[in-house]
Amino acid sequence: MSAMRPGERVVLTCTELDDDGAGVGDVDATALHVPGALPGEEVGARIAHLSPHQPIGWCQLESVTVPSPDRRDPVCPGFGRCGGCAIQHLAYDAQLDCKRARVQRAFAAHDALKELAVDACVPSPRVLGYRNNAKLVPALDAAGLRLGGYAPRSHEVVDLIGCRVVEPAIDAVAGALRAALAGVEVYDERRGTGRLRYVVLRANRDGEVLVALVVARPLPDGPALAERLRAEHPAVAGVVEHQNRTRGNAIFAVDGEERLLAGAGEIEDRLTVSGHPLRVRLTPAAFFQANRDVAGLAYTALADALAVRSTDRIVDAYSGVGGIGLALARGGADVIGIESHAGAVANAAAAAALNGIGISRFVAGDAAEAMASVHKADVVVVNPPRKGCAPEVLAEVARLTPRAVGYLSCDPDTLARDLAVLATAHYQVRTVTPFDMLPHTPHVETLVVLERSPRVSS
Repeated sequence: MSAMRPGERVVLTCTELDDDGAGVGDVDATALHVPGALPGEEVGARIAHLSPHQPIGWCQLESVTVPSPDRRDPVCPGFGRCGGCAIQHLAYDAQLDCKRARVQRAFAAHDALKELAVDACVPSPRVLGYRNNAKLVPALDAAGLRLGGYAPRSHEVVDLIGCRVVEPAIDAVAGALRAALAGVEVYDERRGTGRLRYVVLRANRDGEVLVALVVARPLPDGPALAERLRAEHPAVAGVVEHQNRTRGNAIFAVDGEERLLAGAGEIEDRLTVSGHPLRVRLTPAAFFQANRDVAGLAYTALADALAVRSTDRIVDAYSGVGGIGLALARGGADVIGIESHAGAVANAAAAAALNGIGISRFVAGDAAEAMASVHKADVVVVNPPRKGCAPEVLAEVARLTPRAVGYLSCDPDTLARDLAVLATAHYQVRTVTPFDMLPHTPHVETLVVLERSPRVSS
């Protein structure tokens, strides 16, 4: 047992980044995690907390005595406080290497996966100004209204006006909103009082912005406020009010009532897949990849690897607004998209019409239950949330015995867990390709293509 105590100052050399982007180094056989430290650096840190159950601790960075050659000056004014871009001070090539290493580390925990080759991480065409959505928390202080995000492990709101990773149109509208919302009561989650809970902004490729005001109760002058905002800022395509009366930190309520305050209630965006534009329809709460350029690269890689035929039936589970399924359906394949969010299903159906894709259908419901009604699938693709695929979904994949499976994951650990399950169902990994969907963050998106072993009969 280490003799170290909280409050003690230590010197350590960091050897890697953890999954949150903090540097990690060993002292007295204890792995100490230091936000702000980089691999290869010798740092001075003060111990903030030590786990009573295992040799792990967390520290505050105090000094960098031997800096990494990959250390860079961060460009965001909120760096180090907002927690969003935890590795913005790391050279971009080194970020890509760390993301690949994170996938390799997750796979190494499973005997069936630890020998798999992991491709180099595909870079984002833009490392700043790439993010097409922002979810902002309002807060009041002596200086007035702030729109920002929670600092790590706290409810302190860090002002994010001036953020460099969101698309410029989003930051411009956020600045205008701060003035427009100055007189609105901010929601107090402890007392359940006030109105404004969150502001959600979406931008499309043309720089149009859809604004969603998430409120605990309707804004009395909401339509007038929205019209003023649109008059002063022509980039605002529409303003929607979403009522979330629930207690807790979910941004959108599942059954939240919505009203259109001004303009349009949805926005059209385009991404490029296999050299051609793919149009999608987006409402405030629907899931869509935050970096459309990298989404297009990942969907293109998936389409190339799967080589879908016009006679194929494709099941697209966790289909969101339909981007992956529609990208695969262009050659005439029959696509069945499954998504729990009814609004996203409506978006996907509208996008199918926009793209002239008739042989596709999207259904709202639980992924496993909907898959159970499908009797044949040549290809299955899944793009689950961070928690990965439900076990029942993996069981349905095995039952359908598709010749190939495409898995786009936002969490390497749950991806590795699910791939180990699919290995027991005789699916072999063909390719593993990380994509940098969110530069300057520890997040890594990973595309895996699997094929059914030819030695197994259907």
